[in-house]
Amino acid sequence: MAYTEPTEQRAEYRSEYRIEDLAHHSGATVRTIRAYQDRGLLPRPERRGRSNVYGDAHLARLRQIADLLDRGYTLASIKELLEAWDAGRGLGGVLGLAAEVDGPWTDEKADRITRAELVAAFGGTPDEAAVADALALGVLEPMPGREDEFLVPSPQELSVAVELHAAGVPLSAISGHLRELRGQVEHIASRFLEFTTEHVFARYLGHHPPTESDAAEAASLVRRLRPLAQQSVDAELARAMRLFATRHLRRHLEPGQPAHLPDEPQSVALPMSTMRAVQALVGEENAAEFIAAAAEREVQTRTLDALAASHRDTR
Repeated sequence: MAYTEPTEQRAEYRSEYRIEDLAHHSGATVRTIRAYQDRGLLPRPERRGRSNVYGDAHLARLRQIADLLDRGYTLASIKELLEAWDAGRGLGGVLGLAAEVDGPWTDEKADRITRAELVAAFGGTPDEAAVADALALGVLEPMPGREDEFLVPSPQELSVAVELHAAGVPLSAISGHLRELRGQVEHIASRFLEFTTEHVFARYLGHHPPTESDAAEAASLVRRLRPLAQQSVDAELARAMRLFATRHLRRHLEPGQPAHLPDEPQSVALPMSTMRAVQALVGEENAAEFIAAAAEREVQTRTLDALAASHRDTR
């Protein structure tokens, strides 16, 4: 959503609104408008006798706030931005940076699929539980007013599911694998953002809000660095697949080799909220050790409980 700053601040309003009319035109509720006034986000209305009168400037400010909320800003951040604008510093650079970050991070285009096409792609047998799972995961999105048609944000992701199912993988297993994969990829994305923020963007984001020139330069860097995350993940995934696929095949083909190596570490996906809680408790460098120790203690506790229960049953 593009935003253009007005060339001047007008003291007089071209239109006048009661608070109910302002709520109707802006899409905000009366309660929200009053809350914005209390927070200092919205100028006080003009008092005329016993009535409060709002104008075009109030309507424009409410639309600015809604736009910034849609971009993910908090009300506290929005207040800083609007105060900077009122003091004469533009919002164009900041909103340009936000638009760059909000832009697409892939060249893939969304597609549509009918329910009949979906059923045919997955073997011809309807599975409403699988459709509900796909909707919950965002692999499919509902089309308003069209019960028999879905939006497909990532046709590649849906194509992978189709091929896996055709190869014999149950739909429930595909959904579980996607949940696990998504947690791990979100961790990678979070670490990449932390890394680039520390080493690249920190110098531009030191001011709150950043200056026009800093925001514009940061937006240019986002465009340059945007493909790097996917390129690095693609390269590392290819390396890891080559390494583990060879090892996996050798393990199953060489005579006398056990089916599983008991001493080999196993990866387990954890929700990001759990990881953040653990890191806040013991620090990022101790998180893995803490989780391993907690799991070991749980196993030992259950073993002791089982032994005690067995003894009681014997008695």
